[in-house]
Amino acid sequence: MDRYIGLDVHAQSCTLAVLGPSGRRLKTQVVETNGRVLVDAIRAIAGQRHLCLEEGTQSAWLHELLAPHVDELVVTVPAERKGAKDDLRDAMLLADKLRTGTIERRVYKAPKPLLGLLNAVRAYNMVTRDLVRAKNRLKAVFRGRGIATDRTVYERERRGPWLKKLQGAHRRLAEWLSREIDALLPLRDDAEMWVEEEAKAHPIVKTLSTAPGMGTKRSAQTVAIVGTPDRFRTRRQFWSYCGLGIVTRSSSDWVHERNGDWVRKDVYQTRGLNRNRRPQLKVVFKGAATTVIQQLGDHPLNQDYQRMLRAGIKPNLAKLTLARRIAAAVLSMWKHKEAYDPTRIANRSSR
Repeated sequence: MDRYIGLDVHAQSCTLAVLGPSGRRLKTQVVETNGRVLVDAIRAIAGQRHLCLEEGTQSAWLHELLAPHVDELVVTVPAERKGAKDDLRDAMLLADKLRTGTIERRVYKAPKPLLGLLNAVRAYNMVTRDLVRAKNRLKAVFRGRGIATDRTVYERERRGPWLKKLQGAHRRLAEWLSREIDALLPLRDDAEMWVEEEAKAHPIVKTLSTAPGMGTKRSAQTVAIVGTPDRFRTRRQFWSYCGLGIVTRSSSDWVHERNGDWVRKDVYQTRGLNRNRRPQLKVVFKGAATTVIQQLGDHPLNQDYQRMLRAGIKPNLAKLTLARRIAAAVLSMWKHKEAYDPTRIANRSSR
């Protein structure tokens, strides 16, 4: 007999609700947020167990912990709702949506073999963001005093003349931010080494790094976040996941022809890119496109970019086109386990 379980998770306690196939409430329970206690509570439920919980800080741990003890485990991002709300209602709603098959957004959880790479990528992304933030703050101190700087202000050996241009508390703040940057740089280097070490355990990272502009770090980020290419049936689905899907809006789509037939209008209004995305993947593929534009002048993709500019396409839209093409190539390479073949791009460009 199927049992549908909703689990509302908090730092100290978890509320568990169990429904039968007809939607009848069979059991409710409040347990401690403790691995052994949660496993015992789940295993005490007889029948085929279908478990649903919300995405959150502890969802990855709970997925790893409880997956061996249930027949189905779904992690979801629930939509906002109005009305009364409490732990039991949340757990009941999760169980009922799992029972009726109305869960809209399911969250993919990486398998155990990818956890090392995922954590290495997470550390690299965190320290990179912190370093960029510290650099921007340091530059803002100089800009606030009317001093234009260059990238040498971030280098310890060449920063002294810049600091001498500041006075009093402003210099002290700049020195403090400089120490923060100097402390973060070794951590960033360690994180890069960690990513490269973990990437060696996954041969697909080396394969994807042959794509233009990707390299080891961007390929490792893609593998760690996506997990498996089989999640995406088409490249358009992958584009939307990466935040590269174009969103359009239209109204009054149909018009009369002279013969009385209804035909669809040709004009659609573009409203930008989709916002429901994995931001880091958008950074990866737009960064790869930037590398192609700035460093790979003889590459067919760069030639296509220049051709689009000559045709009057705006640079940001031409860059987006390159990012989408690189993302599509990476997805295809991953599915077929093959290295990048530039002749395909060259043949396509010559048509």
